[in-house]
Amino acid sequence: MPKNRVRLAAAALLTTSVLLTGCGLFDSGEASKEIDPPQDISYMEDSEELNQEAEVTDQKNKQENLKEGESTESVKRVLYLIDKNGMVVPQTFELPETKEVAKQVMEYLVVDGPISNLLPNGFRAVLPQGTVVQGVNIKEDGTAIVDFSKEFTEYKPEDEQKILQAITWTLTQFDTINKVKIWVNGHELKEMPVNGTPIDEGVSRQDGINMASSSVVDITNTHPLTVYYLAEQEGKIYYVPVTKRVSNEEKDDVAAAVNELIKGPELTTGLLNEFQPGVKLLEDPIYENGQVTLNFNEAIYSSFEEEKKIISNNILNALVLTVTEQPGVESVVLQVNGKQDLIDENGRQLTEPVTRPVNVNTGSF
Repeated sequence: MPKNRVRLAAAALLTTSVLLTGCGLFDSGEASKEIDPPQDISYMEDSEELNQEAEVTDQKNKQENLKEGESTESVKRVLYLIDKNGMVVPQTFELPETKEVAKQVMEYLVVDGPISNLLPNGFRAVLPQGTVVQGVNIKEDGTAIVDFSKEFTEYKPEDEQKILQAITWTLTQFDTINKVKIWVNGHELKEMPVNGTPIDEGVSRQDGINMASSSVVDITNTHPLTVYYLAEQEGKIYYVPVTKRVSNEEKDDVAAAVNELIKGPELTTGLLNEFQPGVKLLEDPIYENGQVTLNFNEAIYSSFEEEKKIISNNILNALVLTVTEQPGVESVVLQVNGKQDLIDENGRQLTEPVTRPVNVNTGSF
């Protein structure tokens, strides 16, 4: 995933409404001076009710921090949690500012830990209750060694992969971390303690998230691509990364990822697909200085009335998240039949390249 050194804008609760500002999907944030700045990934909600709730929560957090002698400043952090469908999903929270950033985000993954009062409906934390994060040591080569207490080993077998993915994707939001190794009580784990998943080489984002079963016969002749599908909770849309394996015969990963997104998720996942039948790319993506141009047919319109030229905000977001997941891609230009005249649901003409939002899934359900 691309990692822009960006300081995340303030907002306390998650949201999924879509507002295109500037030349990006949402607020782009300010340049960060942190040692371990998080990468891009947030959706801002303009709902007055949610803003009021966020203000109340912020005041409560500041009061609690003052009592505990902690900093009252806060910053946005991405935590990977498990949703109602059992998928590992990024959610962005405003957490107290600390010098031990990596340790903090791990502590917020613990069941009944500090995340408890912040969890959106339908989501749960991933690390076993009572787990103590004894330390996170970041090596010069970008490997983060996370040392947990013995309670870490007390999880259900079906959660093993989810735990690995949540730990890895939460930590690798930081530019200084690209791989994770797990220790328990000062001893390195060569494999996970319940199902025995090998982890002696460390785990990275290349190992995938929410792995979809592959329809490719020869899995050894494939490579992973991550796309962002839609999910819904209490009427709110959020975005779920899913890693799919595509044939090595696919030479253009952006085109392959877009085609996988159009095909949609597997029916058993509970994920959604808003693309209309017949959507397709008319030509290969065009690359230029970190910008990719995608030329679709008329089926990309959210309305069957071609003259409206409107694209669904949900489809727009899923496309931009998916395409900018590819290394070196920073923005997306959308065309229909070679013309750059699409309009989003808010009436904004997409005449400029669309950049990745600062954070993904920042709202309240």
